[in-house]
Amino acid sequence: MGHKNCFHCGDSCKNDTLFFDDKYFCCNGCKTVYEIFSENDLTCYYDMQQSPGATPKEVEGKYDFLSNKNIIDKLTEFNDGNTQIVTLTIPHIHCSSCIWVLENLNKLNKGVTASQVNFGKKTIHITYKANVISLKDLVLLLSRIGYEPYISLEDYNTGKSTINRTLIYKLGIAGFAFGNVMFLSFPEYFELEEYWLEQYKHLFRWLMFGFSLPVVFYAGKDYFTSAYKGLKSKILNIDVPIALGLLVLFVRSTIEIMFDLGSGFFDSLTGLVFFLLLGKFFQQKTYAFLSFERDYKSYFPIAVTKLANGTETPIQVYDIKKGDRLLIRNEELIPVDGILINGNANIDYSFVTGESQAVKKQSGDKLFAGGKQTTGSMEMEALKSVEQSYLTQLWSNDVFNTNKEDKFTTLTNTISKRFTIAVLSIAIVATLYWLFTDASKAMNVFTAVLIIACPCAIALAAPFTLGNMLRIFGKLKFYIKNASVIEQLAQINTIIFDKTGTITSNKQTQVSYSGTQLSASEEVLLKSTLRSSNHPLSRALYDILDQHNIVSLNRYEEHLGQGLYGTHGNNSIKIGSASFVGQPQTTAELSTAVHISTNNTYKGKYTFYNAYRKGLSKLFHKLKPDYDLAILSGDNNSEQENLKKLLPSKTKLIFNQKPDDKLDYIKYHQSEGAKVLMVGDGLNDAGALAQSDVGIAISENINVFSPACDAILDASKLNQLYAYIKASQSAIKIIKWSFVFSLCYNLIGLYFAVTGQLMPVIAAILMPLSSISIVVFTTVATNILGKKLN
Repeated sequence: MGHKNCFHCGDSCKNDTLFFDDKYFCCNGCKTVYEIFSENDLTCYYDMQQSPGATPKEVEGKYDFLSNKNIIDKLTEFNDGNTQIVTLTIPHIHCSSCIWVLENLNKLNKGVTASQVNFGKKTIHITYKANVISLKDLVLLLSRIGYEPYISLEDYNTGKSTINRTLIYKLGIAGFAFGNVMFLSFPEYFELEEYWLEQYKHLFRWLMFGFSLPVVFYAGKDYFTSAYKGLKSKILNIDVPIALGLLVLFVRSTIEIMFDLGSGFFDSLTGLVFFLLLGKFFQQKTYAFLSFERDYKSYFPIAVTKLANGTETPIQVYDIKKGDRLLIRNEELIPVDGILINGNANIDYSFVTGESQAVKKQSGDKLFAGGKQTTGSMEMEALKSVEQSYLTQLWSNDVFNTNKEDKFTTLTNTISKRFTIAVLSIAIVATLYWLFTDASKAMNVFTAVLIIACPCAIALAAPFTLGNMLRIFGKLKFYIKNASVIEQLAQINTIIFDKTGTITSNKQTQVSYSGTQLSASEEVLLKSTLRSSNHPLSRALYDILDQHNIVSLNRYEEHLGQGLYGTHGNNSIKIGSASFVGQPQTTAELSTAVHISTNNTYKGKYTFYNAYRKGLSKLFHKLKPDYDLAILSGDNNSEQENLKKLLPSKTKLIFNQKPDDKLDYIKYHQSEGAKVLMVGDGLNDAGALAQSDVGIAISENINVFSPACDAILDASKLNQLYAYIKASQSAIKIIKWSFVFSLCYNLIGLYFAVTGQLMPVIAAILMPLSSISIVVFTTVATNILGKKLN
């Protein structure tokens, strides 16, 4: 065999050369990249240049600084020595093909465990094994496949995102060219002849051609790139008709001046690109504002316990300061990076990495925000204040959205593709008609139709409406994970509530004790065990017990739906249901009770008298006409008669339900066609929240929200749930009305375009105006809707 070079990277192939698809590869990595591109019709990647998989010469050595440990610590969001997480800005993300390639990095290198693209922000969130692939090698891998990241240490130090000024530059060039082309076109507009005709006509026309070149090949490049990649991936995106219109205008105008057939349509061409970019700039600015409000003002209603001078004080997470000592209970989320002081730390980082294997930590070890404590309570010292946007990012991690979103199709996705096909069809039919009727108008008609009927307004309606609703709901203490949840919430027809901690208020619960008096050491053990739990009954009981010295438990276990077990020295305690503590239950309990046994000897029970949340009865009577209602409770049926008096008739009341029973109940009703909303406390109900179409966790200043839930509702706002659901339905109506208005615009515009009465430059002005009017309509309508909710 003669000397061969790798088809992907261009390196010289050695003795271990791989041969596949009539091509040579130097290693399995290059072969894998080629296979992925080939299987998904993306081999056009190799048409760009010879050996595009090679590390570009200007990149070689450029990222050597990424081997520095201090720099890696600054750039990574999570770094436990093995698993690292980093978010990189990728300016070259253009279309769905880019997303597909970047979200399949794990096929290119086994060290990458997960990668998610944020198309709007042009970023990629990557989780990888540092012992398999380093950060430097990861960046070089991205560079080899054409997605070199933009890295600025200054931006990472300040926490500010990089401002991409490319759009501003393109807008400036297009505006400058448009103004000059219009100026050069004045003589022909006013039909000046004689001296101008003889001396300057050709010069002016070629100058207009010159001004159009940077507009088409720089300012308008993204439209061609997006359309090309979309077509190669067999996807008709909204940039296809725009790119066609630009191409037709440029080619026809160039032919006209080359053969002295006319002055062409360079004014329409440059004007079109300018107004398109102006609309995109307006869209970016508005959506960035909505994103800012969502990321930094919609704080979760969660709190953490601060330890100071021997007292425990709940504080909002965004009030945490560097140096604060925090108490993290079982199943609580670590809100900030910190150092473990004492306690049994067994941290589940699945919230961050997607991997559920817990990691044991010892005193002095570093803890990362987003980890969940799974073994009792621990004390830690905060190393920095909370970054609320980071918690938002964790909660919105696509790892936890896949199952629900796979079953759900958004309004925009169902309409946009058909709309684009319809526009192309109308443009082709109208052009063919004019070719046989008046050929001079055919190209004008084709271009005007493509421009005026661009589905940009349709593409904008949903994100602006739902984005604004996210902001409005956040101000009303209803925190929704992402925009698609609003669409799903509008479709639900069945609502299931948990009882304890959801429709009951822990703060107003009354408790009485009956049984053998506990000794001082038993009370200390009871208090210390309850301290580690976040169950609503545990928290209520912990808060009313007299203050005792807290001891560190040797062992702590929490059995969901059953109870708690803790040991200290030679003493042990069980807290929970009668069966859990070993007490035979001969008759049904007449009330909710927590039983206690120490050293396998039954002591007694604490009886809870439920206090239901304000406005609960009114809420259920509002919901009942439109929804099937049910209450699933893990408690006994002692409250059945009270609930029957409080709630509408025929409300299903089901008791003694374990967490798995709740999940199975929801799954069964979904199989019967129900769209289920589950409202729970976020702890015992995690499985049910995940299974439901929409899961809402009720928060009462407890730091236990879960990736399983789709929304967090402040407990004080539970009585507003009906209004929030109706507002979600109204938001969908606003989107549909936006589609109707957009359709009216397009039908009117199409009439003038098809009949040859609309010049492309006028269409280029009207198109962004229609998009802006849709944005204004959705913003005003949602703000009016928000005022009605206040």
